[in-house]
Amino acid sequence: MTSLMRAEIGEQPDALRRTIDALLPRTSDLAALARETRQVLFIARGSSDNAAVYGRYLAESHSGRLATLAAPSIATTYKRRLDLSGVLAVAISQSGKTEEIVETLGWAGDCGARTVAVTNGAGSPLAEIAEVGLITEAGDEIAVPATKTYTTQLAAISVLALGLGADTDVDDLRRVPDEVARMIELTEASDALPEIVEELAKVQGTVVSGRGIAFGTALELALKIKEACYLHAMGLSYADLLHGPIAVVDDQTPALLVAADSGPTLAGTVALARRVEGAGARAYGVGGGADLAAACSAALPGPALPEWTSPLGLIVPGQLLVENLARRLGIDPDVPRGLNKVTQTD
Repeated sequence: MTSLMRAEIGEQPDALRRTIDALLPRTSDLAALARETRQVLFIARGSSDNAAVYGRYLAESHSGRLATLAAPSIATTYKRRLDLSGVLAVAISQSGKTEEIVETLGWAGDCGARTVAVTNGAGSPLAEIAEVGLITEAGDEIAVPATKTYTTQLAAISVLALGLGADTDVDDLRRVPDEVARMIELTEASDALPEIVEELAKVQGTVVSGRGIAFGTALELALKIKEACYLHAMGLSYADLLHGPIAVVDDQTPALLVAADSGPTLAGTVALARRVEGAGARAYGVGGGADLAAACSAALPGPALPEWTSPLGLIVPGQLLVENLARRLGIDPDVPRGLNKVTQTD
């Protein structure tokens, strides 16, 4: 029987197309805020925080804006007032109802920031409090693991980058929905998918690594493995992995390595795969083109997209891997234990 998670993975091309069409006209609103700000502060938790990591790299590498990730406890627990003049605060929440995120965006506005919300919740408290609301068009998402709400957040962040003056081609973004549809077909037809599932079903954990614009994808894949498959999964930049944690990679702890098919971090990812395999451990690729595939024991295909939009397609093979692995382990991927669709934090 098809899981809700798998059904919602399949809905992503249409959800992305609706979202991109709805949000591209908002670039002028974002550009107006951009003219009054210098840097970007992302406010998020969970999968939305991984989307924010993508936003940080995109803002700095293509929009020329210093970007940081907020610590919401500064607002909600420490209750410290900061000078946020010249800051564009961007809060990301699937539901728009997480009280901590709503409170932190309100705090940022009170501290002098201009404010943007990225949410699938039209009319939600987060959308209402923001000056500009980027409302994604994912539709209802029933499975607890975020799939289409995550990728549509990435689409909204891509539009944000365009509004901030990114040196990118908007047509790259318009190509994403068709490429995601192609990724679903390619991944499910790949011999590597069942091979990697069987190998991961034998171990207790894995390391998931990427760098730069692909780093948020590595973090999101690690989170999905933890929440839906109950395996230990460490999400790391490959630069941090090389500074010591690579010692945990062995014949019982394989590495999943995530990369776009092009870009400045690809060569380092390929080199890491060779090092892992040379040490007697297994490396599995997600994306990275022919070079990464050649260096790994097995590899899932990546999207034919430029690096800046690649995360919108790159997570899709990972989602399918997680859904298949959960079912292989006898776990219902739709309702992981201990989790709810909307998470509230103190």
